[in-house]
Amino acid sequence: MAKVELKQPIVETIADEVKDAASVVLVDYRGLTVAQDTELRKQLRDAGIIYKVYKNTMMKRAFEGTEYAALEEHLAGPSAIAISKEDATAPARILCKFAKDAKALELKAGVIEGSVYDTAGLTELSKIPSREELLSKLLGSLQSPITNFARVIKQIAEQGGEVAAEEAPASEEAPAAAEAPAEETAEATEE
Repeated sequence: MAKVELKQPIVETIADEVKDAASVVLVDYRGLTVAQDTELRKQLRDAGIIYKVYKNTMMKRAFEGTEYAALEEHLAGPSAIAISKEDATAPARILCKFAKDAKALELKAGVIEGSVYDTAGLTELSKIPSREELLSKLLGSLQSPITNFARVIKQIAEQGGEVAAEEAPASEEAPAAAEAPAEETAEATEE
């Protein structure tokens, strides 16, 4: 078997992984300890991100003719690839956070939703909260006015109940007083 035939399945695997990806980020992992690499892989796996090390030539072949072809110029030296199918900013967010503690990890470049970003761009994108965080903030913002409105209505109802209770005896006395003159007038007409 020729070497090309042996490498073709790997190129096809890479192409399949990046085909429907929301984001692809390249990193230089040289200098990471085994413990750091294991922790990084665990964090990425927990977030649903594919993280693998491939030869640069195989990634170049897989990227040919796709929107990821712009990453070819960054494929120098050892490279690992982080691929996310759902959350576009998750790889950048996790890798940048991890790189703060593990100085050996270097972000090279990435393609996020069709746009190519360098290291500075990925760092800025990493500051964007996750989709779940943004949705929870939106939900909190929507619930806040409704909650405040319900609280005010409840206070008004409680105060209104107290006012009605205080006014009720006064209004009960008024009909009795109103009936008294009517009785007196009835007695006066009989005499």
